[in-house]
Amino acid sequence: MLHPLSPAEVAERLRRGAVLIDVREPDEAARERIPGARLMPLSRFDGAQVDGAQVIFTCRTGGRTGANATRLAGCVPGQAYVLDGGLEAWKSAGLQVETDRKAPIEIMRQVQMTAGGLILLGAALGTTVHPGFWGLSAFVGAGLFFAGATGFCGMARLMALAPWNRPAKA
Repeated sequence: MLHPLSPAEVAERLRRGAVLIDVREPDEAARERIPGARLMPLSRFDGAQVDGAQVIFTCRTGGRTGANATRLAGCVPGQAYVLDGGLEAWKSAGLQVETDRKAPIEIMRQVQMTAGGLILLGAALGTTVHPGFWGLSAFVGAGLFFAGATGFCGMARLMALAPWNRPAKA
């Protein structure tokens, strides 16, 4: 079990040497993160590298961490904690966040914005130009359903290939 801590409690424990583990994916953490947090994405998390007298887990809102609480707590020899409300609560408390506005928005948010825009476009064109454009909304909706049912999101794969999502060449 992960015991919840407020952002102020986490900040104090970090000053005393606690370890903060961010379980978000690299594309999420690239844009904004809590200073000093160790990135250990949940998708590749094996727990072997978790060490520290006090371990605190965090994600964006706390939902992902809470949903995996048993798995995460099992990787810590002692007491394990969670930042209640995640990064969003940390920011709301006015605590420091490292931000890189040049980093792209995380892929899943790009997918949500693109899918929503295409559905709205299909609805608008289907209403004003020709009913056949409703097919665009249906196609995107079917793709979202397929992604939810299978875990494979073709739009996310395409978005990852977009020039703004590729690492800059040195």
